[in-house]
Amino acid sequence: MAYTITDECIQCLACIPECSSNAISEKDGLVVIDAALCTECGSCADVCPVGAPQKL
Repeated sequence: MAYTITDECIQCLACIPECSSNAISEKDGLVVIDAALCTECGSCADVCPVGAPQKL
């Protein structure tokens, strides 16, 4: 199950450079994870200050 970004996200963008598969991006002011690219490594969740990345 891929990660997704919940409404808890504060758009700090800390997760984007941590994603080795380039699955995370910012679109229309929101941080999103492309489930097809997500390898479920958890790096995004490890650096998020509010716990916004969650497994689906």
